[in-house]
Amino acid sequence: MTEDSEALGEFDRIARFFAPLAKDAPGAFGLTDDAAALPPLAEGQEWVVTVDALVSAVHFLPDDPPELVARKALRVNLSDLAAMGAVPYGYTLALALPKDMAEPQRWLAAFSRGLAADQAEFGIHLLGGDSVSTPGPVTLSITAFGRGPRDGVLRRSGAAPGHDVWVSGTIGDGALGLRVAQGLLSGRFADLADRYRLPAPRVTLGPRLAGLATAALDVSDGLVQDAGHIATHSGCHLVIEAPLVPISASVADLVSDDPDLFAEVLTGGDDYELLFTAAPEAADAIEAAGREAGVSVTRIGRVQSGAGVEVLDHHGAPLDGLIARGWRHF
Repeated sequence: MTEDSEALGEFDRIARFFAPLAKDAPGAFGLTDDAAALPPLAEGQEWVVTVDALVSAVHFLPDDPPELVARKALRVNLSDLAAMGAVPYGYTLALALPKDMAEPQRWLAAFSRGLAADQAEFGIHLLGGDSVSTPGPVTLSITAFGRGPRDGVLRRSGAAPGHDVWVSGTIGDGALGLRVAQGLLSGRFADLADRYRLPAPRVTLGPRLAGLATAALDVSDGLVQDAGHIATHSGCHLVIEAPLVPISASVADLVSDDPDLFAEVLTGGDDYELLFTAAPEAADAIEAAGREAGVSVTRIGRVQSGAGVEVLDHHGAPLDGLIARGWRHF
């Protein structure tokens, strides 16, 4: 008998694949009730909540392994919490699968294994959710809960002229990794495809930036476009020095062979690194926070009076044609 020879209804699927993910979560009640109960927070903390939806062929490739789909869905939410300086607590999941999906039980088993792996890595649990059918592609939405400092969560609106612009990790791995995964770039750069499929949320760094960073977000839609969000909400002008933007060895090799790819590095999405601003006097503390978190941090520019984003080349001249680029759904 195969794993999918026995059809499972909605509640059987929840009991088999998802209830085990909630067994150690206080207030989840084994996913047997209508909602979960969140515990009271310690003094000086507040809840931080985020939600992200992923759709097959938009946010992941249809033939991506279900384990990695699950882990990416969870990690992009944890990245949002990190950008707010919050420590992850738990999450809910809404999952819509096609009625005519081939071997749904096998897919669900692999998907739940992926969630279990990241729950163990990040110390979180499933709190609840929903499981439904859809006439469209696989669609899932995760709502993640974190605990942040009351009145001290990081926002996009605190940058000011004179501040520095920083970024964590390396930029461009996600965008070029998608091209590798699609077969558009050489398969010898499989490490980039892995970065696209399995981003690394900076949950160890984000909380350490609380009280140091003045504005922050995660780079999901492209470095330049996301820098524009800080500029808009802070009412200032961000200058990014392109030669300072950190890139991995694989991205450097690709750009060396095809310099036109550097525009994709600056504007492509799916990096899930932290982009943040800080006063110059915080530089030593930020570098120390990066060392403690095991995450590299790099100063890539400055904040000035004005509006929008400007990217400068190694001569200090503006790079044209970048500002309008970046991922957009509509």
